[in-house]
Amino acid sequence: ACVKTLEGHGNLVLSVCYSPDGQQLASSSADRTVRLWDAETGACVRTLEGHGDFLSSVCFSADGRRVALGSYDETVRLWDAETGACVKTLEEGHSYAVKSVCYSPD
Repeated sequence: ACVKTLEGHGNLVLSVCYSPDGQQLASSSADRTVRLWDAETGACVRTLEGHGDFLSSVCFSADGRRVALGSYDETVRLWDAETGACVKTLEEGHSYAVKSVCYSPD
């Protein structure tokens, strides 16, 4: 049975990831945003914007402080989950969409 429906994206949701502590959920979308949600209430607590194309993949770091985003704009961006600030953009090395991102556990 469906427990909760999170609404807010303006286009397809392409990836979803829980934070390591289970308190937040991140969803990436073809609307070029990632939304961070309170997993208990379903409220959107932050929207991350800045990519130039669809966001195909999202992943929390092991400590839950960072969010990595892979995009069809051929970049990976690392975001601060608390402040919503983009802390790093990896623009080199991809000649097509970044379809998957993953953090090392350590």
